[in-house]
Amino acid sequence: MFQVLSSAWALLLGMGLLMVGNGLQGTLLGVRGEIEGFSTFEMSFVMSAYFVGFLGGSKLAPDLIRRVGHVRVFAALASFISAVMILYPAFAHPVAWIFGRVLIGFCFSGVYVTAESWLNNAADNQNRGKALSLYMIVQMAGIVSAQGLLLVGDPAGYETFVIASVLVSVSFAPILLSISPTPAFDTAKPMTLRKLMETSPLGCVGMFLLGGVFSAQFGMSAVYGAEAGLSLLEISIFVATFYVGATLLQFPLGWVSDRMDRRVLVLVIAGVGAVGSVLGMKFGMQFEMLLLSAFLVGGMTSPLYSLLIAHTNDYLDHDDMAAASGGLVFINGLGAIAGPLITGWLMGDAVFGPAGYFLFMALLLAVLASYAAYRITQRAAIPVEETGIMAPMTPSASPVSVEFAQEYAIDTELEEQEAAGELG
Repeated sequence: MFQVLSSAWALLLGMGLLMVGNGLQGTLLGVRGEIEGFSTFEMSFVMSAYFVGFLGGSKLAPDLIRRVGHVRVFAALASFISAVMILYPAFAHPVAWIFGRVLIGFCFSGVYVTAESWLNNAADNQNRGKALSLYMIVQMAGIVSAQGLLLVGDPAGYETFVIASVLVSVSFAPILLSISPTPAFDTAKPMTLRKLMETSPLGCVGMFLLGGVFSAQFGMSAVYGAEAGLSLLEISIFVATFYVGATLLQFPLGWVSDRMDRRVLVLVIAGVGAVGSVLGMKFGMQFEMLLLSAFLVGGMTSPLYSLLIAHTNDYLDHDDMAAASGGLVFINGLGAIAGPLITGWLMGDAVFGPAGYFLFMALLLAVLASYAAYRITQRAAIPVEETGIMAPMTPSASPVSVEFAQEYAIDTELEEQEAAGELG
């Protein structure tokens, strides 16, 4: 662990500050949109726009890095992110925010691709698992701490937007000023979606549905809080609880997944998440029950992301894992774009109101649990001893981070096979 910190502390510090800025601007817009009088449906387009940009950035950023290099891409995208955050309160109109969110999503995606390739370069076979775990913890800690900063300034003013912009600007200093060498950059060509679907139907369907669930959490949770009449403090605690649950349950569920049929675990976790969503829908007026719902939904969905990738890997050769990761991230991104739009429609006064937020997630998770049950009947389970490990990842990971996790899974499996051969 100390070896990872000594070689990548600047990167992890920078990414932590970056996640604070990103987490703050997402929640802040949800609150400010209510103050500005934007409708829930208008805010759903604003929140969906981030994932449009993020998906586009994950495709185009690698080409930009190859052409001009990591440092220039990093610095250019940083300036755009900082500028857009300052401009949000100056141009408080849904159309302006939609364009701003597309740009910010694109820039953050490019920044993640750049930073994660640096992290991959700083790790080796011995510490890659620790590096992944630290990276995930830093991401979650950044988003959780961002919710506390929501209380520092008045969301109706400029101060909080300035804080988010400054945090993003400062986050690049430790990364760009570190002595870590710029890594060579390469990514695997994605596997065709048809082949990926044939290889793991549950992985593909699950990643699409999960994209909708996660984007509702990340994009619409603050909008829900504002619509439900929560105070600013309650909104910050509510949003943070999703990520606290994700952090605390990721590793225990990962341990369980390496010791049983993963399809059964997908069924159970999705089912628990659906029940948690129903609790929020039925008892959302009780703040304690609302937090329990957020903890369960967040605690189930983030591990599901890692679990579905690990399940897909079980049916792939080592040479195909990196290629499959790009396809899975793309499918997840498509679901993420649709998530806020459908959630916003369901939350409309003429449909279900704020309860539509939890209804949407409950339906998607119930469908995922049902499909997992169906897939269990379609082919025999792979013996547990022949499956790979579940590497920790967050749904906000770029394709580079997912490839990074794939390398760790492959290396660990090969080491276990060598150890078993020696014992044999």
